[in-house]
Amino acid sequence: MVSLNGNVFFSDNVEDFPTFIKSAYKFLKTDYSKFFKMDNLSKLAFLAADALLKKENLNEKENNIALIFSNKASSLDTDRKHQASIENDAEYFPSPAVFVYTLPNICLGEISIKHRLYSENSFFIFDRFNAEHLQLYANSLLRNGKAEKVLCGWVDFDENSYDAFLYLVEKEGKIEHKTEEITRLYNIL
Repeated sequence: MVSLNGNVFFSDNVEDFPTFIKSAYKFLKTDYSKFFKMDNLSKLAFLAADALLKKENLNEKENNIALIFSNKASSLDTDRKHQASIENDAEYFPSPAVFVYTLPNICLGEISIKHRLYSENSFFIFDRFNAEHLQLYANSLLRNGKAEKVLCGWVDFDENSYDAFLYLVEKEGKIEHKTEEITRLYNIL
């Protein structure tokens, strides 16, 4: 399912991720031809960010929104596919398109290109969701004027398990940007 501010606006009971993500892409009316070349982690992060950022009415100029993402598997799902192509002596032709996606920061790049985000971005690997890190890093970027807003979250994809939780924070808002509140919102999923 895809929800925004606690309201589910897209749901599909299909079991496999490729079918679900294509349906969500069509439902969200996302227009980005490179989407279909992305690996699963990038598709998940890209659509989650797109759903959230569409509501921001971003202009066509540069947007000073930083990105801070994290997960526990890095790009392991795609890394396995790349390794399998290297190990296959009969068909040893590792795809550069697959190799590119063995870097978790690529999903941040795709989001930045689509939404013209020209601020800092970082992708961190943790054993579990780390609200404290997101809160401290985002607050530092805002306090030091490195970004006007920060898109933060957890985007994890490994085999058939996936999870995306993103939120946008700025200096002034309706909800206080505290570790406890971030954790509470994440656990609602």
